[in-house]
Amino acid sequence: MAATSWWRRLAGLLGGLLAAGGARAVALPDDVAEAMVHVYNGGGVTASGPALLLRKSLSDRVSLSGSYYVDMVSNASIDVVTTASPYKETRNAYGLGMNYVERSSLITLAVASSKEPDYLANAVNLDVAQDVFGGMTTVNLGFTRGADKVGKHGTPGYFDTADHWRYRLGVTQILTPDWLLTANAEAISDYGYLGSPYRVALVYGAAVPERVPRTRTSRAFQLRAVGDLGEHNIVRGVYRYFWDTWSITAHTAELSYSRYIGESWQADAFVRYHAQQGASFYSDNATSETTYVTRNRQLSTFTDGGVGALVAYTAARVPGSYAVTINGSVEALRFKYSDFTDIRTGKLYGFDALLAQLLVSVTF
Repeated sequence: MAATSWWRRLAGLLGGLLAAGGARAVALPDDVAEAMVHVYNGGGVTASGPALLLRKSLSDRVSLSGSYYVDMVSNASIDVVTTASPYKETRNAYGLGMNYVERSSLITLAVASSKEPDYLANAVNLDVAQDVFGGMTTVNLGFTRGADKVGKHGTPGYFDTADHWRYRLGVTQILTPDWLLTANAEAISDYGYLGSPYRVALVYGAAVPERVPRTRTSRAFQLRAVGDLGEHNIVRGVYRYFWDTWSITAHTAELSYSRYIGESWQADAFVRYHAQQGASFYSDNATSETTYVTRNRQLSTFTDGGVGALVAYTAARVPGSYAVTINGSVEALRFKYSDFTDIRTGKLYGFDALLAQLLVSVTF
């Protein structure tokens, strides 16, 4: 296979997974302007809003980026309607980032901030991607420091805080011109107020404020394989395992298939399955008083799955100048709980959800 053909197939195989491509010199991410609209509806929750991203290089070694994301939430979920009144609120998130290339390394520094009426979150991220072994292997290291302030509707100011530390390590290996393998590991440490001031638990059928530990340590490991099957067909497989000090364990598997149709169209189909074993202090209706107790369904035992599709269309392209791409995706989800009941009916709870996104991307 000619070298140019090898790199062309490999570039398609990467599909944006790597910021620096293979054995080539490390390069900055593309200059891009993106606008997205998302809508989620399911389980009594509707969330929608726009998202904007702009990234521009200042030289061949430095680029800057800025992002803005909005979630307009209307919440009448099972947790809300059984213990409180439905509500509406808006979350605004902002981000600034800088990419810097130094020889075969790509260094990314980013800050993010999001604000809700009763929650303020700030984070700083540092990531380094380093090409080794002639560019056949890329090693990624990352760290995030987050600091949150927790409030409550009707109470002035914030009453508590939550701190987060995240450590990331990843390796991407080019196995053949047609196959990539990525292994990622992450360690997370949380400290502070990790519950909700609005949520209640049930003890002997009586409602009490939930009580959760103020510390939590989590680990996650993920494997991802991407393969070019030829004839414009690409397949991806992902498996992720999660466990923490709250005795939660979770398995997630995803399989997707991409087909490139001509020069302008791409069609994807994917399926995902997730299974979680609940926290040791979770109880649908506790029969004894314990130090910690929660009825948070996100900490219960449940499964969820989704099927979806994505269609991308390149509306305009001038090689070496710019390209305009329009992406539309939709995913149908199903959640089923093994030990969380709807107290209005006494039956195990489950719900369906739909997620839709429309993205317009301009690279230049």
